[in-house]
Amino acid sequence: MEQKHVNFDKYAEFVDSVTSDASKDFLALSDRLVQLDEKGANIERLLTGAVGAAAESGELLEVVKKLVFQGKSWNEETKFHIQRELGDLMWYVAQICIALDTPLDEIIKMNIEKLLKRYPEGYFDAFYSENREQGDI
Repeated sequence: MEQKHVNFDKYAEFVDSVTSDASKDFLALSDRLVQLDEKGANIERLLTGAVGAAAESGELLEVVKKLVFQGKSWNEETKFHIQRELGDLMWYVAQICIALDTPLDEIIKMNIEKLLKRYPEGYFDAFYSENREQGDI
């Protein structure tokens, strides 16, 4: 099979053309942040929470990766490390809850309702996991 060469410069031009102004222009980003603030979005906490949760999820995954694929020992120290990373992740989840003015128990309740709708028998089913109803996100 012949492998085609990808022209990175053309790809970069394409990427730039399908990128929002707020993602590539400081003033557009600043204007968007002001718009969100005026609409009542607690954007600073939401950004802190979302960016931090993504970073902490990566740190948690790093420990699990080393445990599963690189021979890291399953012991109290590893368990403690995972718990600490999970605690950091929860700190950012709390930031998002504050930004949304929604208690964590409400988020959990919403998640249970979503999962019960997806899995009406109350247990995991691969069919329903792959074949979701419209609007099931």
